[in-house]
Amino acid sequence: MTTVVETRDASVRRNGRTVWSGVDVTVHAGEFVAVLGPNGVGKSTFLQVVLGLIEPASGDVRVLGEAPGQANRRIGYLPQRHAFDAGTPVRGVDIVRLGWDGDRWGLPIPLRGAKSRAAKERVDEVVEMVGASAYAHRPIGQLSGGEQQRLLIAQALVRRPDLLLLDEPLDSLDVTNQASVSALIQQVCRSQGVAVLLVAHDVNPILPYLDRVLYLAHGGAVMGTPEEVITADTLTMLYGTPIDVLRDRTGRLVVVGQPDTHEHH
Repeated sequence: MTTVVETRDASVRRNGRTVWSGVDVTVHAGEFVAVLGPNGVGKSTFLQVVLGLIEPASGDVRVLGEAPGQANRRIGYLPQRHAFDAGTPVRGVDIVRLGWDGDRWGLPIPLRGAKSRAAKERVDEVVEMVGASAYAHRPIGQLSGGEQQRLLIAQALVRRPDLLLLDEPLDSLDVTNQASVSALIQQVCRSQGVAVLLVAHDVNPILPYLDRVLYLAHGGAVMGTPEEVITADTLTMLYGTPIDVLRDRTGRLVVVGQPDTHEHH
């Protein structure tokens, strides 16, 4: 398997405080990995380390075989966001096009020639890939949260990345859209061979689609399959306090007893 992200005994400090340390992670091509844990444990910080925006205090980090930040053109990134204002007039397809050349040109501008045709063909391809063709030419502000999120995922995919970083992409979506977007992300993993690191508070919407999870808590981390990591024994060890993991009648996981948070997993 091709290794896309690898960290060895990595640690990060911010404002004089150790956020996490001793983190060992390996993510392979085509693998769907969730980054889990309560608020404030450094989940988004982990993505920033992968992007080279934050330098680790110690340890080794390699991304696509290079130092963090050196291969960012091969990474698609969807940061945390708020919904677009209802009056935003930019079309969904233009939002996708920003992922192709927005870093050079700003808002998409009319270009001619082979490069322009290639851009349009690729934008149309990823819009169809995420199932957004029916509404991609409407103003982004008029679309639902789930429709907007599909187009933003298309934007992150338009340059054919080898790694996709998604920071809480399911936040503010209803249960139906959470499931459909999660299934879409898994499909992209499998069909395109793209590795995905997805930050989430709640594992339940993505649980059926995941390969592995990275669980951060109290400055440490554990990585493995959901069945290996989201257990009473593993989380008790990670938190240093008794933790129970329960399933309700619908099969949803609930983590009980975790300190300093009311998040359900």
